[in-house]
Amino acid sequence: MCSNYKPVTLQDRLLAHFGVARPDDAEPPELTYAGRAAPFIVRTDQREAIACEVGLYGLLPDWAPNLAFGRRTYNCRTETMRSKPSFRQAWFEGRRCVIPVEMLFENCWETGDPVRWAICRSNGDPMAVAGLWGVWHDPEGREVLSFTMLTVNADGHGVFGRMHPPGDEKRMPVILRIQDQHAWLHGSPAEALAFIRPFPAEMLRAEPDPAAWKPLAEPKSWAASEDLFADDWHQAAADPKARALKARRTRAAPPPPPPAQGGDSGETGDLFG
Repeated sequence: MCSNYKPVTLQDRLLAHFGVARPDDAEPPELTYAGRAAPFIVRTDQREAIACEVGLYGLLPDWAPNLAFGRRTYNCRTETMRSKPSFRQAWFEGRRCVIPVEMLFENCWETGDPVRWAICRSNGDPMAVAGLWGVWHDPEGREVLSFTMLTVNADGHGVFGRMHPPGDEKRMPVILRIQDQHAWLHGSPAEALAFIRPFPAEMLRAEPDPAAWKPLAEPKSWAASEDLFADDWHQAAADPKARALKARRTRAAPPPPPPAQGGDSGETGDLFG
């Protein structure tokens, strides 16, 4: 499932490929994770018109208890979008959207360990990902926009079929041809369903793109206590190879020796007893 991606944020890219401009006061992050803001495209009340909004990645239905609910709804399975309470209202009310994406990130496990891969269009164009959007009101009554990516099964897909842990179902976002975004946004529900299908693998490019290493923050308690293993921990915090050693800050106390057997006086004759 796609939990993070690089959104299209440059105004010239949005205008050239999607025909919209994001709000000038919005500053989406370079990478988007669940709960972060990013641009998405919706239809307007005017015929055939579209507009770019900025909302949180992770759909918040109107009954969501808090913003954290979006951590569970950033992807929506198309097989259940018409029955799941979190998504069905958005679908039946026609709140479909297009999410402009430069790169999608997924973990590939072919080496035996998860390695982040970047997936993008092979021709350099951005991707138009199909989604649903909604309006949620916080406790003060303020409107909060949010959205989710729709996903389909990707078993056997040349790109997304290589992602995710072994044994897990293969999934991929619903990627539209950019020229189909108007039909997706303005068409009937039956017409929109026709676009829910895997995107051709030969039109995508994927390659390893490991996330940048981030040193661990040093616990404040280190400065206040003696620790025989402090040097190991400082090295592990700064060096990914050292961190792989999984050094422990504390060591369990060794078990007590077994009681002496027989009528021995307790003297072992051991210089170190």
